[in-house]
Amino acid sequence: MSKAIQAVRGMNDCLPGETNKWQMVENVLRRVAGNYGYAEIRMPIVESTALFKRGIGEVTDIVEKEMYTFDDRNGDSLTLRPEGTASCVRAGNQHGLLYNQEQRLWYMGPMFRHERPQKGRYRQFHQFGIETYGMASADIDAEVIMLSARLWRELGIEEFVTLELNSLGSNEDRANYRDALIAFLTANEDALDEDSKRRMHANPLRVLDSKNKDVQALLVNAPKLSEYLSEESSEHFAQLCTRLDAAGIKYVINERLVRGLDYYNRTVFEWVTDSLGAQGTVCAGGRYDGLVEQLGGKGTPAVGFALGIERLVLMLTELDKLQNIRATTDVYMVMVGENADMTGIKLAEQWRDEVSDIRIQVHCGGGKFNKQMKRADKSGATVAIILGESEIEQQVATVKYLRENKEQQTLPFNQVTTLLTELIKG
Repeated sequence: MSKAIQAVRGMNDCLPGETNKWQMVENVLRRVAGNYGYAEIRMPIVESTALFKRGIGEVTDIVEKEMYTFDDRNGDSLTLRPEGTASCVRAGNQHGLLYNQEQRLWYMGPMFRHERPQKGRYRQFHQFGIETYGMASADIDAEVIMLSARLWRELGIEEFVTLELNSLGSNEDRANYRDALIAFLTANEDALDEDSKRRMHANPLRVLDSKNKDVQALLVNAPKLSEYLSEESSEHFAQLCTRLDAAGIKYVINERLVRGLDYYNRTVFEWVTDSLGAQGTVCAGGRYDGLVEQLGGKGTPAVGFALGIERLVLMLTELDKLQNIRATTDVYMVMVGENADMTGIKLAEQWRDEVSDIRIQVHCGGGKFNKQMKRADKSGATVAIILGESEIEQQVATVKYLRENKEQQTLPFNQVTTLLTELIKG
């Protein structure tokens, strides 16, 4: 017998018992984005490698260590997309959606990074992203954060997440701060780990995000970015905070929050949680006003965020927030006898026509009544509709409740539609 082929490590199947959880979460994401007037955009999974090198930054973990990159048959370097923002900007530039326009967009789909698989973090993972273009003032920053806050309320996890907020200032602000930070790091180079030494000149702000406890202890005395913000950048951040305060959204200002991608400026934020063990990021984003021009377009202000769906589903599962998910099947048709088989198939089609959202699974393969009832129970259906020879003769259906302690009832065929309508309304 041939050896069974397994999925690639870190690229997981989502089985029928899990997909209903994903669908529920995805429906909330779509609905909330629609509540704010955002339109869906879909980008290809494979892009030119240059897009991510130029957009994300060559001195980042993603580009240096994590991208799935290969040469195609024409010798072009291609990459499975590791994130969605650069792809979204590329699409906007290519199709003339951005310059002198305002866009509110969302996307959802698989991303790819070659990193060590662990709980809630995989090599193929799925992101939901929000991207806005053409609006430079702090009100759109606030709207994007408010949208993310609404997601947590809709999903019932508002109390389990904390918003961390910071401003990176303008490019000029960061350049001034960068010089001061490099001077500090150079003076304390002996205390840095190898990763921080490598980054201190190429991308010194990333040292602030170091996971090394000794480096973090050293950074307590480092110059603060807030001390180097221009009046304009400080005012933008103050306006954002004022709007969040007015909306009742609580936040913590984290001056070491810099994000892992080079394209951010001014606003950066993360929603973090302790509900996945060690503190983890559930959602992150910020403003990236220079990226559109950096990728070949004309200067366009932009702000957005992305969240990992695997991590969100895991968090909802562990917090027991996915209890009331509608089963895959509402009704299981149990049919005993040849006449019942023929009539049951026709009735199922009729009821699907009359109750558009009903989910009816018809038993196939014959078998005795008890075997079919076991299948009905295993299906997760709310009710079983039973047809035997006596039901066919009397033109009635027996309805047995599988999840509630209700008396079974017998209804004429033409009254079953009313029951099914009530069933899906809950």
